[in-house]
Amino acid sequence: MNRGFSRKSHTFLPKIFFHKMSSSGTKDKPELQFPFLLDEETVATLHECKTLFILRGLPGSGKSTLARVIVDRYRDGTKMVSADAYKITPGMLEDFSKEYKQLDEDLAAYCRRDIRVLVLDDTNHDRKRLEQLFEMADQYQYQVVLVEPKTAWRLDCAQLKEKNQWQLSADDLKKLKPALEKDFLPLYFGWFLTRKSSEILRKAGQAFLDELSNHKAFKKELRHFVPSDEPREKLDLVAYFGKRPPGVLHCTTKFCDYGKAPGADEYAQQDVVKKSYGKAFTLTISDLFVTPKTTGARVELTEQELLLWPSDVDKPLPSDNLPRGSRAHITLGCASDVEAVQTGLDLLEIVRQEKGGNRGEEVGELHRSKLCSLGNGRWVLHLAKKMEVKAIFTGYYGKGKPVPTQSSRKGGALQSCTII
Repeated sequence: MNRGFSRKSHTFLPKIFFHKMSSSGTKDKPELQFPFLLDEETVATLHECKTLFILRGLPGSGKSTLARVIVDRYRDGTKMVSADAYKITPGMLEDFSKEYKQLDEDLAAYCRRDIRVLVLDDTNHDRKRLEQLFEMADQYQYQVVLVEPKTAWRLDCAQLKEKNQWQLSADDLKKLKPALEKDFLPLYFGWFLTRKSSEILRKAGQAFLDELSNHKAFKKELRHFVPSDEPREKLDLVAYFGKRPPGVLHCTTKFCDYGKAPGADEYAQQDVVKKSYGKAFTLTISDLFVTPKTTGARVELTEQELLLWPSDVDKPLPSDNLPRGSRAHITLGCASDVEAVQTGLDLLEIVRQEKGGNRGEEVGELHRSKLCSLGNGRWVLHLAKKMEVKAIFTGYYGKGKPVPTQSSRKGGALQSCTII
């Protein structure tokens, strides 16, 4: 049974209803001040992504209205799944296991169809329930944007008692309120690349690995990558860096550990973080790099982007005095048993060398880009033409399990690539 909401599926609603939601006073309504509704660049960028908008909030707080506005803003290629359509009473998860199973099956069906924008309308107050949704987003490679209404009465149980359609009492609402009063923090915040930008960067990264694997200068330094008792004439770097972080490619700003990491709450409460959440940015890639542990892309942050960059992440050592944003990177792959966090640490070591005057030995060019060896198995490709990639600033809420770098499509890894 199709219980999704789309403009086409609600022909009984006059077109003027949808027109008014998207154009009459949206900019003037405080409760609709979201970048994914108002910022045209963000709307255009989200059209290139797969995004799951998860609405959270008390019954009667304005979730359904907001969900419909999102659906209308993105129009075709958008579906809304509402718990109301399954007659699920808010807050009673255990009593509606069959209904939630059906809801999840319908949501998963939309995910398999690669519906560009999915909107889930429910209270979503329960952590275990949210974790199920985050796991589904991981499985189908959707980025998640959590959305809570900004209505003045969103936490006022006396008013919500009158507004909610389920006739829930003020006491019923108060039982749900504690779980929704505090922000749900992700494993980490960051810029998440669009599918197109991810594909372009991934291809460039794998082309770099292919070229480097065959370079005579690299072949002389294989001892940094393979044990001395395993002499080789060549190393397949694409296979060597056999895993990457889950989800789409991204540049982490703040590791939050779901609120348990030091400074997580303070970071999330910053005005610039709240206003930027769900907004589009254009990141600049200046270099690609390889170390015995990781491979990644170096990101040059603008002044606007640096506002979202924590002040302490570039200083893992007390003696460090590196420029802000030095650690900004996108992990493209990790060696076996290496965690993705190592990529940033490897980049910082490269920056330290450069700051100390060691920019490495130039050993040749790859497609007009300079290839430099910094020693100890560190290689940097300074791109002749910097890459620009589109991304959305949001959070990653899943469990962070690494996934293979191989393509899920037939043909395996993306081997036929060109460095940009």
